[in-house]
Amino acid sequence: MSNDLYIEAGKIANTHGIGGDVVADSYCDAPEVLKALSSLYIKSGSEYKKLTIKKASLFKGRVLFHFEGYDSIETAIPLKNRLLYAERSEFCLDEGEYFIVDLIGLSVYDIESGECYGKVTDVLNYGASDIYEIEKPDKKKAYVPVVPEFVKKVDLEKGIFLSVIEGLI
Repeated sequence: MSNDLYIEAGKIANTHGIGGDVVADSYCDAPEVLKALSSLYIKSGSEYKKLTIKKASLFKGRVLFHFEGYDSIETAIPLKNRLLYAERSEFCLDEGEYFIVDLIGLSVYDIESGECYGKVTDVLNYGASDIYEIEKPDKKKAYVPVVPEFVKKVDLEKGIFLSVIEGLI
């Protein structure tokens, strides 16, 4: 599990208008989650610089921000394509919810035999449910829907434990 204080929350896609506003894509479950955060940060080297949010609104599936001190297009242009970070403590995860970054790299095991199927390399979502992308030891990929029928236990220290059916892995 990553113990970083900050987590990627979005990315500034572009400037908006001439008054310093920027449009950001959300890496959160929904743009509303990004919009509701109390503060955001950009990374410079190993340091995180706080961006004080003066105004935030939803805009065409994205979030329109105005940050304190960024009051012209000239001051906002350097923010373009910058990743936005939030403090982990800003998020309230429900039971069974995890940050994707914490799942990447976890080993995946059969809950009964203990056989290791590989490691999680990505978490995808095409609408119905999340899907774990697992790189097997032979470097081939397997895709497992994150549903209770297959995913029996997630332990950020020990790994992910599955109950599989023939052909799943």
